[in-house]
Amino acid sequence: MQAALRHKGFTLVELVTTIMLIAILSVVVLPRLITSSSYSAFTLRDEFVSELRKAQLMAMNNGDRCYRIAVDTTGYQLQGFKSMTCTGTAELTETKQKFEGRASLALNSDNSTSFNVNFDRLGIASLGCSGACIKVIADEPLIISIESQGYIHGR
Repeated sequence: MQAALRHKGFTLVELVTTIMLIAILSVVVLPRLITSSSYSAFTLRDEFVSELRKAQLMAMNNGDRCYRIAVDTTGYQLQGFKSMTCTGTAELTETKQKFEGRASLALNSDNSTSFNVNFDRLGIASLGCSGACIKVIADEPLIISIESQGYIHGR
């Protein structure tokens, strides 16, 4: 008599059970590893980079106006001015975006939490820095870079 051939491998029940255990562990463990402040920091960085790029594009498309992102201790806001100097009363004022989850912004140079970022018609920021200009303050610090050529990105 020939011995019965045994197939080596996992059964469907074993695979499903393993996948379910991994899923349950990931739901329980991952939130403990990534705090809400860290999540808020990444969200704030991405939203602020988008807002900076928006103001930059508006300044480049409307060469006779000045666009600014005004940042204070509670949030940030896009403002548009009729003049090239960003003085006087803002003609365009978008809704202020409030900081959430203990995350906030500061200048990398002097840790100032209240500052303005103006853009000229070439899309160059007024901060006068190249590279790491703004930091997101949270449990996990993040950097927003504005390059001398105008490229804005998060690190």
